[in-house]
Amino acid sequence: MALSPMDVTQFAAADTARAARMLSAVRSARLSGGPAPVAPRPVIEQSWARMLRSGVDPDHDFRSGLLPLDEIRRRREATPLRHVLPLLREALLSVADIAHHIMVVADEDGRVLWREGSARVLRRADTLGLELGADWQEEVVGTNGLGTPAVTRRPVQVFASEHFVRSQTSWTCAGAPITDPRTGRLLGVVDVSGPLESMHPATLAWVDSVAKLAEARLRELHTQSLERLRAVAAPVLARLAGRALVADRDGWTAAVTGMPYLERVALPKSPEPGARWLPVFGACTVEPLGEGWLVRAAEGPVPQGTTRIVLDLGQPRRWSVRVLGGAEEWTRELSPRHAELLYLLAVRRSGRSAAALAEDMFGDPARTVTVRAEMSRVRRYLGAYLEHRPYRFCEDAEVEVLLPPDPRDLLPHSTAPAVVEKRASTPVP
Repeated sequence: MALSPMDVTQFAAADTARAARMLSAVRSARLSGGPAPVAPRPVIEQSWARMLRSGVDPDHDFRSGLLPLDEIRRRREATPLRHVLPLLREALLSVADIAHHIMVVADEDGRVLWREGSARVLRRADTLGLELGADWQEEVVGTNGLGTPAVTRRPVQVFASEHFVRSQTSWTCAGAPITDPRTGRLLGVVDVSGPLESMHPATLAWVDSVAKLAEARLRELHTQSLERLRAVAAPVLARLAGRALVADRDGWTAAVTGMPYLERVALPKSPEPGARWLPVFGACTVEPLGEGWLVRAAEGPVPQGTTRIVLDLGQPRRWSVRVLGGAEEWTRELSPRHAELLYLLAVRRSGRSAAALAEDMFGDPARTVTVRAEMSRVRRYLGAYLEHRPYRFCEDAEVEVLLPPDPRDLLPHSTAPAVVEKRASTPVP
């Protein structure tokens, strides 16, 4: 019976050996350029295409050097993932051990920071190079359950010969990205891995739900930190006249005075005390206060001049918008959705209605509520340079888009029809 790509993991639960043989035939055919018995799943086929373009050798088990223990400790102490490690352990480890799996947590650079679970499976993972401090980025070790979710920004299960590198084809893994709810930045990936025979189709949904619980916990911790900052800010703002606000280091507002509530202010990446010009807020002075910043409106006109906006989509997993002009320069890392929206506006300078953007993003012009909600969030930090009805960059802003060297690597996470079409239609240099 011929199977569609989406049936493979379900079929593997009933007949692991047969599914593994089928996927081995699919992999061999794809790598040799011949016809395959079934098409690989789209997420796997797209990953394989990236590996072939980047020159990863499917028959070479490449392993980068392990991080030293002191660097692992430093990264553990620096990452917000440390705050959700107890939750990950509680939700994953007891079941993983029974199912002969291990839990692996990697940071945004693909480096393995934690690895726990079945001792027998851990020893087997050692033979694959899945060790503490190892680099499991997709471009280093091929399609896998740590590196591929980091690129696609969505949960991915990789079974048997869906791994690009041959040495990993006796393994199965399911990973989900964890993003910072404050910034939309990728923090890392949590993965459940094990030998081929331990594969189960429900594993991916389980890991994804735990990753979402971890993000909810980070959101809760952020709310608590804002409440602490609000307590520090209240007596300070009570003594001030004019417009002022107190925000945390990521620009989230704890308290305001003399002005309507502003949920977030776009602070420079590394703000320093002194005179500044901030989008939406305007001319102001910035000074440290507790675990955040006190922002006070300054007297005098807002500096004028040509504004240059640089949308950097050249990196595989990190996208940003940089604003240069007036008296200020600042950079903000973008979430996958905001990177898509700003790219579409940058290549369509005449503007797009909410319905047109919904068509571009989802192939459905009726999804205007989602588009308007996301554009409202974008305008909180870029509102001084965006207009609406239709949505567009303001005419006097110079907009530059930095693209990846290979146009097929443009926003690899994106399934937006307009982005997919752009990837397919742009000539390869």
